[in-house]
Amino acid sequence: MQTLFHIDTRGPGLTEFTMTVARWLHGQGDGLLTLLVQHTSASLLIQENADPEVQTDLNAYFARLVPPTTDPSMSYLTHTYEGPDDMPAHIKAAMLPVSLSIPVTAGRMVLGTWQGIYLFEHRNRPHQRKVAAHFRPD
Repeated sequence: MQTLFHIDTRGPGLTEFTMTVARWLHGQGDGLLTLLVQHTSASLLIQENADPEVQTDLNAYFARLVPPTTDPSMSYLTHTYEGPDDMPAHIKAAMLPVSLSIPVTAGRMVLGTWQGIYLFEHRNRPHQRKVAAHFRPD
């Protein structure tokens, strides 16, 4: 079983879509869920969903770790065709996962108590991102 999720982002940061995936899986049995973001400037994460400060801090950390190309420390980068956030977004996506594998039991993802599935947008402006999903029953 396969589908394509469309995730609207508001610019840099994490957008949770756990419940969207859970609704799609509802009624399925045991198996393995694979998710893949179909973009080179966004990532997928399983992260805490109880305290929004976790997402705020992750975004701030990666913005500091890989600043835009207007920052003097990034002057060596040449891929800037789409703006100063272009190449830094690719670097962040290279550092973070772009796919996830999640066990499913009785149609429910086997996530921890405070875990959620997030798309991590690395570009400065809003985008509609596509995440391919494949559920393989046991």
